[in-house]
Amino acid sequence: MTGIASRTLSQLRALKMNSMAAAYEHQLQQPKLHEIGFDDRFALLVDQEVNERESRKLTRFVKEAGFPDRANLEDIEYRPERGLEKQRVVSLATCEWIRKQLNVIILGSTGVGKTWLACAFGTQACRLGLSVAFIRASDLYEQISIAILDGSLAKLRQTLQKPSLLIIDDFGLGQLTLQVAQVLLDVIDHRVRKGSLLITSQFPTTQWHDLLPDKTVADAILDRIVHQSHCLTLKGESMRKVNGRKRLEAT
Repeated sequence: MTGIASRTLSQLRALKMNSMAAAYEHQLQQPKLHEIGFDDRFALLVDQEVNERESRKLTRFVKEAGFPDRANLEDIEYRPERGLEKQRVVSLATCEWIRKQLNVIILGSTGVGKTWLACAFGTQACRLGLSVAFIRASDLYEQISIAILDGSLAKLRQTLQKPSLLIIDDFGLGQLTLQVAQVLLDVIDHRVRKGSLLITSQFPTTQWHDLLPDKTVADAILDRIVHQSHCLTLKGESMRKVNGRKRLEAT
């Protein structure tokens, strides 16, 4: 390795361009690559650095989102009894609905895969460079209650309003007081103007009004969510039972 090459490697690492440095070092060890023109060789270095940075960004986004399941849209099982249309999923996978500040509602009974599908859509959003936060409805209500008491409500609001997509899992479960519902309305009101929601629930949207403690607040929340949402309804047998049978059959 020449003195110039050694200095270049040191400078790349000092600039924290470690992937480009590794690619450059690889080129130095591959004489055949020296036959490639400078522009092409340099493009390979830049591609390596860009790919590595995008990979780190995706890893960070997924970690910060707090998904309970590792899920990818490519792994969806499109069995007819599930009632899940592949074309609709492919369309939603572009995440254009997030860029347009629209929402997605995923409905279905316990175990049909609502949470998993929500995580898959969230992961897809992360892949496209969009920030995501996942929270269970019961945990959200508890966090709001605590924030009201300890004076950290403004900070919590900011946390819930910041990501491009907020996923609220199992809406309808958990204790929702009037005070918490009013804060939830504020969060939702902001999100429909600046971001998107993905909500999963065991209850059809026609029953959501009765899940909220106040008629006026219920009207306001539902008006902001339901009329601006794509709705997916999962059917069929519990995926936990299906996967359980598969594991038993494999033993």
